[in-house]
Amino acid sequence: MASSNSPQKRPRRAPRNVTAVAVVLAVAAGGIYGAKALSDHGKRQQPGPAAAPSAQTTRVKRADLSDSQTLPGVLGFAGRITVKGTGKGVISRLPASGSVVARGKPLYWVDDEPVTAFFGDTPFFRTLDKAGTTGRDVTVLVENLQALGYDIGPRPRQSSEPVAGRGTGGVGTELTTGVLEGLKRWQHDTGRKPTGALDPGQAMVLSGPSRVDAVMAQLGDPATESVLTLTSQEKTVTVKVDAGSADSMHKGDEVTIILPDTKGVPGKVVSVSTTVQGGGDTDAGDGSDTAPTLQVKVRPTHSADVAKIDAASVQVLFTAQTRKNVLVVPVGALLALSEGGYALQRPGGKLVGVKTGLFAKGLVEVSGAGVEEGDVVVTAS
Repeated sequence: MASSNSPQKRPRRAPRNVTAVAVVLAVAAGGIYGAKALSDHGKRQQPGPAAAPSAQTTRVKRADLSDSQTLPGVLGFAGRITVKGTGKGVISRLPASGSVVARGKPLYWVDDEPVTAFFGDTPFFRTLDKAGTTGRDVTVLVENLQALGYDIGPRPRQSSEPVAGRGTGGVGTELTTGVLEGLKRWQHDTGRKPTGALDPGQAMVLSGPSRVDAVMAQLGDPATESVLTLTSQEKTVTVKVDAGSADSMHKGDEVTIILPDTKGVPGKVVSVSTTVQGGGDTDAGDGSDTAPTLQVKVRPTHSADVAKIDAASVQVLFTAQTRKNVLVVPVGALLALSEGGYALQRPGGKLVGVKTGLFAKGLVEVSGAGVEEGDVVVTAS
């Protein structure tokens, strides 16, 4: 048994420095774990490497390419003129709007006698009743009597110089007794007194077959009033074209007229005006269109195509040039080269030089060595 005086053993403590090392290790381990966790978290938040952009591609194709433009126009009867009467008397009868005016037929009536339509380029400005009178008005009379089937005897002499003592008509055809006899027969057949003298008020000289567009006079008006307006029997389309682009349009060019029902009918350019309209002060401030324009006249190829339309707003498709069966790509497939010219790019990046032709409707004609139908090329559009 142990003595109470023997010393008691005390528990041993870990050295202070050992504890410190353990704490440091624990902290270090936690730091390493925490750092790894943060690193892993960061990797999860960072985006991966960007994918290479996908290139849009197209194929080289064969097609017909046309350089065309569609412009608004107005369809109607052309060549409107106003007929003003001559002579004494009052208007006693008038035609209906839309009536056809033919050679030798009454245009209107004065004092219940017809004013007949003759065709020519010189009006009757004097009474024709004396043989030997010469002039262009005599030429008009001779040509119309012959066209209506009247015998005027031997063909009258054509004069290029005035004949002394034979009237004041100057150059033209000589009035003969045979012409005067033919005139009498015409007067008899048309209900007039066969006097053998043609007064200016008996016939109206027009440029050709016409139609009555509108009646201006009223019954009982003096014969010298504006009587009616005439137009050509043929319908045309009037188009205003920018003066800068009219160079590509020529008389005889074929066009397509798009009617209000969207039906397209063939037509042809009959005239291109040389008179520029507009182009004045662009700072006028009145909102008017001052862009310089030219008038282009287009006639339907077949009058039956527009027979049921007297007037309408239409569209006209003009084609400046056409390229048949050529290689084409979208314009966005062209790459401008620093040394000049253009190239197409293969999907792998290879460039192929090309020559460009017609540009139209977002496409361009291309040609060159190494460019064939079906080739795949990169395009921006």
